[in-house]
Amino acid sequence: MSASHSSSTHLTQKLKIWDLPTRLFHWSMVLLLAALWWSAEVGEMQWHQIFAYSLMVLILFRLLWGFIGSDTARFSHFVKSPAQVLAYIRQPKSVVIGHNPLGGYMVVTMILVLLLQLVTGLFATDEVFTEGPLYSYVSESVSGTLTWLHKMNFNLLLVLIALHILAVISHVVKGDKLVGAMITGHKRVAADLSPQLRFSSNLLALLLVGVLAGLAVNYLILPLTAML
Repeated sequence: MSASHSSSTHLTQKLKIWDLPTRLFHWSMVLLLAALWWSAEVGEMQWHQIFAYSLMVLILFRLLWGFIGSDTARFSHFVKSPAQVLAYIRQPKSVVIGHNPLGGYMVVTMILVLLLQLVTGLFATDEVFTEGPLYSYVSESVSGTLTWLHKMNFNLLLVLIALHILAVISHVVKGDKLVGAMITGHKRVAADLSPQLRFSSNLLALLLVGVLAGLAVNYLILPLTAML
């Protein structure tokens, strides 16, 4: 009887956790952040701006998807109260579908830091050839301050990325296949778990990205292509 009970407790099922738009957002952001770092390092500032506007499209999409997207992508699903986060820290082995409460705070923090990076970049200047599209709307002093903040905030972004990678490695070591789930969208969970997850339309996500990308290309990217 004990053997039968033991085997039943180890039964698992493959469960869809992440929708395609959320997964594409995640890996596209990884690639764009690498491209932004590279373009800044080698001084390719026109490309740096194009990559930044592309990232802006992604972030704006993710904000909208956080309210109208699939259950596990919604902020209401993973942004918990401080008390719930503390309870999870005390008992991290509790089963969580999607982002855990601590990871939810990391997602929000990352989005806010990226937004600050993007907004300050709109007013920044390299004092040589490149200026953000809103540079002329502020004084030289304000632009200088925002340029400094743009550079310093990137260091904070690097710290958050490092913490995120360490957290993922920690989960992987414990047997939690986070990376695989973010690639395939599926994860093996206990058979007795049966959450009623709703998934939004991929066509809706494509429409949102198309509208945001169209605006970015027309008003921000096309004016830059003439200088490439």
